[in-house]
Amino acid sequence: MDNGPIGVFDSGLGGLTVVKELMKVLPNEDIVYFGDTARIPYGTRSRDIVTKYSAQSIRFLLSKNIKMAVIACNTVSAGSYDSLKTMFDLPLVGVIEPGATAAVEATKNKRIGVIGTTGTIRSNAYTYSIKKKEPEISVFAQACPLFVPIVEEGWSNTGVAYLTAERYLREMRKQQIDTLVLGCTHYPLLEKTISSVMGSGVVLINPAVNTARRVSELLSEMQGLNDKGGSISYYVSDFGQGFQKIGSHFMNEEITAECIDIEKY
Repeated sequence: MDNGPIGVFDSGLGGLTVVKELMKVLPNEDIVYFGDTARIPYGTRSRDIVTKYSAQSIRFLLSKNIKMAVIACNTVSAGSYDSLKTMFDLPLVGVIEPGATAAVEATKNKRIGVIGTTGTIRSNAYTYSIKKKEPEISVFAQACPLFVPIVEEGWSNTGVAYLTAERYLREMRKQQIDTLVLGCTHYPLLEKTISSVMGSGVVLINPAVNTARRVSELLSEMQGLNDKGGSISYYVSDFGQGFQKIGSHFMNEEITAECIDIEKY
């Protein structure tokens, strides 16, 4: 048993989609969440900068005595995971592998779509992971960089979001996919909008679901499960009411975040 908290980090509030799934499968675990709201978005930045920012996030979480770090960001998982593994003697769980596994299990016609930030799509991480599991699957990828600021602005269920999704996903609909990976932890907050554009015949994959299961399995293997707890602490690098307001709505409870100076780490 290890009563230390699980650390979770993302560029903003999108990682709360992972926190929500963790709460379902691991209700006795304490969680420390960090959203790097001062430097969002990560998806358009270089790999070196993303790795630097992510290392700072992990160092901050380590100051909270975490037992594991969950990279609740597809951009970081895609481009910086291997580098971070060499930098820290700490169990790290990303979202790419769990998301790819879920997509392969879900597809019937072996035609999978992946949407994500520019950095995630450019990395081809999902395509590589999916084809490694099932080479015969065809993968179609589309970068949707405006989705993150739309979510952070609280516009997930608006006409702006729908028109943006319609434009981004126009070509994707022509590919006859039956499965679409929401390859950014912000995107599940746009699930209704994306589903309305893609239609009921396309299964949407939220990698956060399988990521939470993977965390549970790993903690069990480590004998690191907590038998009592369930608290969540929220930290951000730039204090804004948007995180608390939108985050409270998404988590179905009022949340309060503390602002920290991430540059110290």
